[in-house]
Amino acid sequence: MSAVVTASSVFLASFPSPDRGVWHLGPIPIRAYALCIIVGIIVAIWWGERRLVARGGQAGTVIDVAVYAVPFGLVGGRLYHVITDYDRYFGEGKNPLDALKIWDGGLGIWGAIALGAVGALIGCRRRGVPLPAFADAVAPGIVVAQAIGRIGNYFNQELYGGHTDLPWGLEIYKRFNDAGIEDPLGGVAAADHEQIVGSPVHPTFLYELLWNLAVAALVIWADRRFRLGHGRAFALYVAGYTAGRTWIELMRTDTARHIFGVRINVWVSIIVFLAAVAYFIYAQRLGEREDLAALTAEPDETEGAEPAEPADESEPEDEDAEEKEPSAEDEPANVPAGKPDEDDKPAEPTAKDD
Repeated sequence: MSAVVTASSVFLASFPSPDRGVWHLGPIPIRAYALCIIVGIIVAIWWGERRLVARGGQAGTVIDVAVYAVPFGLVGGRLYHVITDYDRYFGEGKNPLDALKIWDGGLGIWGAIALGAVGALIGCRRRGVPLPAFADAVAPGIVVAQAIGRIGNYFNQELYGGHTDLPWGLEIYKRFNDAGIEDPLGGVAAADHEQIVGSPVHPTFLYELLWNLAVAALVIWADRRFRLGHGRAFALYVAGYTAGRTWIELMRTDTARHIFGVRINVWVSIIVFLAAVAYFIYAQRLGEREDLAALTAEPDETEGAEPAEPADESEPEDEDAEEKEPSAEDEPANVPAGKPDEDDKPAEPTAKDD
């Protein structure tokens, strides 16, 4: 009986969190969250570039647009987080400069997408690429980048749900800094791995990670099957992501702003979901997928130029000369019948005739 209990406990064991989320290279902190964000951005750009070129776009376009979209997205994501959690940074006893610490509190995906789209619009206009076509190309890469970013939440021990006894429950440890003060983000777990109250918990960040990968697969399948264009692949990504984010958000226990007793991100997810579905349906009437090769082709240097006038020597001086019948005066005299005149022999070709 004891062997069965032991085997059962091993099978139902929860999985641990990392001991820390920050390593120090001398005075320089190396944060797992930041590394995950960077890797996600690289994957999104690489994959988006491949998809855009496959659709007929020019190589290097996604990288050029990312120069605008990525900084705008980072700023927008941080602004959304600070606005919706302003009491963490403003008010009595608060330091407003903490709002600049992107590693403390992270980013809000809604602000990142919204302001990132503004940066992408600027980059697309400079490259002459329609924003909807660009968005369709980068959509799967963006949602995969979000999935990679959730790994950073795992290292930070954040964005988890309530207590669970399920086999995939996540253990959350108390972390302490060098001064012995509890520090969930910058600290290190104690040797005994003391857990917080309520641990193990639902790993909602993991649920979202897996959901995002499923959405990416859905977008790729639908795009290949129906040749989505005019921003419909991007709309499908947004609708799919928000559908999952709604129920996952309801499971989370971290502090959040509420409206009518419901977390604000739930309301935002519902509104954005409805908008994405509406656009997906509307864009269907815009026709087949855009021909990026034609839309982004370089204009011909000779296009619009007036045709050159033909050389004067190529024109006959007398338009009727070719139709003029030979007269008797032009015929050679005293030429025996059947014997061709030497002047009638074909002339030897010259270099000019070549």
